[in-house]
Amino acid sequence: MEQSKVDMFITTNSKFFESHLIPHIHEMLQNADDSKYIMLQSLGFKDPTTLLIVSLLVGTLGIDRFMLGDTGIGIGKLLTCGGLGIWTIVDYFLIMGRTRELNFEKLQRALL
Repeated sequence: MEQSKVDMFITTNSKFFESHLIPHIHEMLQNADDSKYIMLQSLGFKDPTTLLIVSLLVGTLGIDRFMLGDTGIGIGKLLTCGGLGIWTIVDYFLIMGRTRELNFEKLQRALL
């Protein structure tokens, strides 16, 4: 892929990924075909900040985990009221990292 397209993608989407993965993403994009650029622009990455806000507001109901596609954990949080609040507090610290991890997996699947 052209260097300008790679730089544009990383500039606009770097907040969706862990910072230590940016060099790896840069390398993956450089090795990808130019035809994948349009598809990459249409990928809908989840915003980690939005998921944190959802977790703070309704994390006890597991809605944050349902939004990530972690249905099992979402049901567990829903049935136990966030693990009596403990699970909810733990998710305050983990939800942004999990969101970025899932965004990276989505990018990897799109580039294959």
